[in-house]
Amino acid sequence: MGIFNSLFKGRSEGENDKNINWLLITESNQLTEIISKSNTKPILIFKHSSRCGISRMALKNFEREYNLTETDIDLYFLDLLNFRALSNEISEKLKVDHQSPQVILVKNEQVIYSDSHYQISADAVKEILEK
Repeated sequence: MGIFNSLFKGRSEGENDKNINWLLITESNQLTEIISKSNTKPILIFKHSSRCGISRMALKNFEREYNLTETDIDLYFLDLLNFRALSNEISEKLKVDHQSPQVILVKNEQVIYSDSHYQISADAVKEILEK
């Protein structure tokens, strides 16, 4: 289970717990570095609102489906409620319309996949990375 397991109490017994190493985005100066890192390794940004049921479900489903390794991709998490200005900056720098929830996959400083709401899928991310 990811570091946000306290958000998802009531998981059914027998459901696999996964340890996802989310890297938090909390400061504007991280964005340039994160985008630059995509030249050596793909990065994914998950924009999440803890007040939104759809966002909670999308995150839970993503974490349940997720089966890539830390050598494949770096995962970044943005808390929209606390860092809305950063969300706007991400949209501006990556030229992607703001959505919530939203995943943005970046490779070589270019967005190669973006989706939101119920279309967010770890399987889709994996498929794109395998191309």
